[in-house]
Amino acid sequence: MRTTTRTSESTELARLAGLLADETRAAMCLALVDGRGWTATELARHAGVAPSTASEALSKLVDGGLLVEWRQGRHRYLALAGPDVAELIEDLTLRLPPHPPAGPTLKAATVAEALARGRTCYDHFAGRFGVALTDAMTAAGLVRQRAGFALTDEGLTWFTTELGVGLETAPPSRRPLVRGCLDWTQRRPHLAGVAGARLCTGFFERGWVIRVGSGRAVKVTPAGRTALTRLFPTHPLPADVL
Repeated sequence: MRTTTRTSESTELARLAGLLADETRAAMCLALVDGRGWTATELARHAGVAPSTASEALSKLVDGGLLVEWRQGRHRYLALAGPDVAELIEDLTLRLPPHPPAGPTLKAATVAEALARGRTCYDHFAGRFGVALTDAMTAAGLVRQRAGFALTDEGLTWFTTELGVGLETAPPSRRPLVRGCLDWTQRRPHLAGVAGARLCTGFFERGWVIRVGSGRAVKVTPAGRTALTRLFPTHPLPADVL
């Protein structure tokens, strides 16, 4: 029985690894880590492949459980199957070399810098901005990072008073309320879990953060700089993320 179980697990692991062992499918999954739904046409354009090639790749990812799809009108939208898939892809990205290959183009270097400065990691903030925001919340006594991530009582109150989100009354979820997600560019943790997602949503809804173009990169708006200065007067975020 044990041998059969191990064989089954190894077969499934090999199948899962095989889904990402293709540059086109990997590129599409990386694009979808921004947490939004993309059309098949947009993903084909992003991966630089023909629509027929993209359709085949996307069908394999959906059948393999990494993506979900839905149709709206004549468009086919796709997204990661859930935060656990985003975490898997981010964890794998951590195994990549810490620096880009030598001699990147100016465009590639600009995109890489924007992503390193601030981006979404599925439904929470990452990059220097995400790490700096997590550090500010920790220094302000809202988050505790010793022996694992946790929200303090002050942190729970802060979400209610500053963002209008009562986390203690949030709908039941298999996701943890808060957890640390190791940032693949900074090699330090940023805030994830339900609290990280609600923080990200709240900042977008208030116009404190906006997306840069159509990708994962984000930047803080003037209104966001004012709000962050008010929220963390004694623990300001560094200028290079504002």
